[in-house]
Amino acid sequence: MKLQDLPTTICFLLSLLAVLPHIIANLDSDKHALLQFVASVPHLRNFKWNSALSICNSWIGITCNKDGTRVVAIHLPGVGLSGHIPTNSIGKLDALQVLSLRANNLNGNLPSDILSIPSLYSIYLQHNNFSGDIPVSFSSTLGVVDLSFNSFTGEIPPTIKNLNRLSVLNLKFNSLSGAIPNLDTSRLSFLNLSYNMLNGSIPYPLKKFPLSSFVGNYNLCGTPLSSCSSALSHKGANFKKVRNEIIIAIAIGGPSVIFLLVLFIYLCYFNKKVNDNTSMVEEKNKKLEDFGNGVQDSEKNELTFFKGCSYNFDLEDLLSASADFLGKGSYGTAYRVSLDEVTMIVVKRLKEVRVVKKEFEQHMDIVGRIRKHPNIVPFLACYYSKDEKLLVCEYIPYGSLSSALHGNGRIPLDWDTRLKVSLGAAKGIAHIHSEGGVKFTHGNIKSSNILLTRDLDGCISDFGLSPLMNYTSIKNKAAGYRAPEVIETRKGTQKSDVYSFGVLVLELLTGKSPLPLPGHEDVVNLPRWVRAVVKEEWTAEVFDADLMKYHNIQEEMVHMLQVALLCVTKAPDMRPSMDEVIKMIEQIKHL
Repeated sequence: MKLQDLPTTICFLLSLLAVLPHIIANLDSDKHALLQFVASVPHLRNFKWNSALSICNSWIGITCNKDGTRVVAIHLPGVGLSGHIPTNSIGKLDALQVLSLRANNLNGNLPSDILSIPSLYSIYLQHNNFSGDIPVSFSSTLGVVDLSFNSFTGEIPPTIKNLNRLSVLNLKFNSLSGAIPNLDTSRLSFLNLSYNMLNGSIPYPLKKFPLSSFVGNYNLCGTPLSSCSSALSHKGANFKKVRNEIIIAIAIGGPSVIFLLVLFIYLCYFNKKVNDNTSMVEEKNKKLEDFGNGVQDSEKNELTFFKGCSYNFDLEDLLSASADFLGKGSYGTAYRVSLDEVTMIVVKRLKEVRVVKKEFEQHMDIVGRIRKHPNIVPFLACYYSKDEKLLVCEYIPYGSLSSALHGNGRIPLDWDTRLKVSLGAAKGIAHIHSEGGVKFTHGNIKSSNILLTRDLDGCISDFGLSPLMNYTSIKNKAAGYRAPEVIETRKGTQKSDVYSFGVLVLELLTGKSPLPLPGHEDVVNLPRWVRAVVKEEWTAEVFDADLMKYHNIQEEMVHMLQVALLCVTKAPDMRPSMDEVIKMIEQIKHL
């Protein structure tokens, strides 16, 4: 180190020493606040919040910032929390941005120091039993507020109209009364105030929201409900009619009418409670029946995480979370699972697994060694029991290439995008080949296993699973992508992956699917059909009509067609490696 740099270095070290105790103190303060919360609130599940362990890496449901200096999110949905939240616990986490305690049994008043946390952006407290007034002090950073399905009373605080970042406000199914404040709608995209006891006229800026945002408030009027003048006259007429009927009924029926009226109200209430309880049971069972029936009680926490997974959840989280059916593939059924409002994953219920648990775990250990790559969808965890095999991976929200090309909501993909997707997929496959060794393959390359990222790049999913599966079921569901030698020998190689990739490129070029699709009967053997068309020198007839409207790209498409035909050569030794394919595509991209 040069002498002239010494003063600068000393200043840096002194400033670091000055800041370090403050950072430690802040994180330590967060830890004490969370320990106070968990000690005061009864809970069914063990959070494993051990003060001796790292709060940022080991505490379930806790997320820290990138520097690991502050707690920024709490995700504890449906974990059996009950009772009151004490003041000066969660409210002391002054760097908290997201709080999710939905679907628990919390009750009592909501502490005022929570909604006023200065950094808070999203709060999800729906499906609890909070009561009393909603606190009037709000953080100016709030963007998402969901307090629905509670027992809040009183008025909607007028101070809520000062939240100029508010995008979601959900207060439905409470017992709120009074008028609706004139909310700031500059960013408000979702509003639901239904099934409360609100009254008066709906403020003019809120008239853009649908009827479902306000129904169930019988003293509320104005667009999109009935106009206030007609509501008042109708209410007056109804009141006079009901009043007269009551007087006549009392005069004639006396005590009998009153008894029947009380009995009717009781039966309605009892029937509602039974229906509500039945609905709750049915909803819970619906979540569990999807992929939880084969999970054995003795193994419910034996979820094996892959190296590098930063998620904190266990099998009970998966079984209790809401799950949406995504579809069936060669390896089984996929579900999108919401761990909370901001964290989604995919759980695949594997079928036709032909190996025992030890062999499954050994192979998944090999799969887990594949380093992360931007063009590969990473596996997060897996589970194996006698009756159930699950695989957990990241959720890619933009769908598959197959859906984009052939689905009902198909996306028009221009040439540059198709070239980018094919290059991304090629890089992902090449990474799998190089990381796994010469015998390691993907084994099931097809357009439904190429997922599209936010930037419309190709991302490979479901790699390395074919050795675990029953070959017959896979063969029937992906025959159009199979190399000839795989159909004969039932053994895949890296060169058979190259063949499948070649079929994928032909699919991108022609817009035709090599597999049967609902409502389509024009399934073709793509390599055979393309060779026949090219042989007759009708090359332009090969390409997707959506591509032909773009100018000055035919030369690139012809070059790409040559790459694809080279990949689907019948002799495996004549096919290029995936690294060679990448070089050829990059050359085309630079044309």
